Amino acid sequence: MYKNILLAYDGSKSGQKALLDCRDLAQWSQAALTLIAVTPLYMDLIGVEGGVYDRSLAEAEKEKYKNILDEGLSQLAAAGHQATGEVLLGETVDEIAKYASKMSADLIVVGHRHLDGWAARWWRGSVSKSLIEHAPCSVLVVITH
Repeated sequence: MYKNILLAYDGSKSGQKALLDCRDLAQWSQAALTLIAVTPLYMDLIGVEGGVYDRSLAEAEKEKYKNILDEGLSQLAAAGHQATGEVLLGETVDEIAKYASKMSADLIVVGHRHLDGWAARWWRGSVSKSLIEHAPCSVLVVITH
């Protein structure tokens, strides 16, 4: 069935549920499990049409995501799973899809929380919905409310 499972992990409530589901699925299928956390690019706006990459903010966020990733890896280790992990920098959907291709993932697992109101859904967008369109393999969306 699944031999290489990739979990896009952000430490959120839906991410925690995805971690639990992914752990069970990996155990059942005896799959290799990899966690990634994606740090977005941070830009300081300059005028109407430009921006500058903010390295200090990006480094602080990378450290935050590394701690989140380490916490997820610790949970898996405590449950008896060996997993690897990596923090990536870039646009979330693109980085997840590229990493899944690179590791020949059979399944991507991602958490999703239903947002209240159309404005919240429009403003935030949906990583899981976009990922389904760009993923090189199957995607399991773990939903919380």
